[in-house]
Amino acid sequence: MAYLITGAAGFIGYHVASVLLGQGETVFGIDNLNDYYTPDLKHARLEKLGVYEKFEFAEIDLADDEALDAFVSGKPIRKIIHLAAQAGVRYSIENPRAYVQSNLVGHVNMLEIARHLDGLEHMLYASSSSIYGGRTEMPFLEEDRADTPVSLYAATKKSNELMSHTYAHLYGIPLTGLRFFTVYGPLGRPDMAYFSFTKRILAGEEIQVFNHGDMLRDFTYIDDIVDGILRIAQNGPVERDGPPHGVYNIGNNNPEKLEDFLSILEEELGVKAKRKNLPMQPGDVPITAADITAIRRDYGFEPTTDLREGLRKFVRWYRQYYDS
Repeated sequence: MAYLITGAAGFIGYHVASVLLGQGETVFGIDNLNDYYTPDLKHARLEKLGVYEKFEFAEIDLADDEALDAFVSGKPIRKIIHLAAQAGVRYSIENPRAYVQSNLVGHVNMLEIARHLDGLEHMLYASSSSIYGGRTEMPFLEEDRADTPVSLYAATKKSNELMSHTYAHLYGIPLTGLRFFTVYGPLGRPDMAYFSFTKRILAGEEIQVFNHGDMLRDFTYIDDIVDGILRIAQNGPVERDGPPHGVYNIGNNNPEKLEDFLSILEEELGVKAKRKNLPMQPGDVPITAADITAIRRDYGFEPTTDLREGLRKFVRWYRQYYDS
């Protein structure tokens, strides 16, 4: 089976590609290798994937439709796992045009690829828990209203879901969106709190704790996320009435207090954090909490990694990677 993975040098994309290649599948990967965070980590991920003979990579920007078309032309791609996007809630306030190009133009270009690709069986794409906005009722259900985003990033992800529904309706393309909930783990994103906290704590620097630590997050370990993605990719879309488009929450189903998260991280690092409490950041939300009834029912998804185990694995990787 041949897969196209966008964002193959990214955190989730790398881990998905690594498992598929380990299973003997063919993976065509694309990524624009931008400098939103250090490209060194992206190159390190690609170096690991490069040992597999069935991996082919191209540096392509999703907004470049001609380059996308040229890369996929003639390739026996049967499934697409579209994970590339401009990430980050706060950065969307500073650089909104990057989100328009990557998340809106880029997503339409990928839908056009899916529309014209002969033999395509299914396309999965990344949505986000941020589309639920500032709601505080827990847990978040796929059927909940999600039309009041509080960041441009969230608005682009909701737009991706709407555009996908339209393409499924017009062209019958099987499409599945995944609303990710705070994914963390080895080879993760340096812009995320757990990563930057670790760096600063070990350096003896002050960490900024927003909303005075009064937040809940549905932290989801990367191995559980990959398991969910591959269950859907390998089993195919669920039959449903209407357009062949579904959206699932994919999270740990166990929101953790930020204070508890910090305590565990301090214990695993063996260092006490120097903290500065600050108000809530613009665009941020107080709670993320996934109801995973639907993905459990349809695909048997069940996360197995608790926060302490996940942070222990991350800290072990972090020390090994940066010490070397």
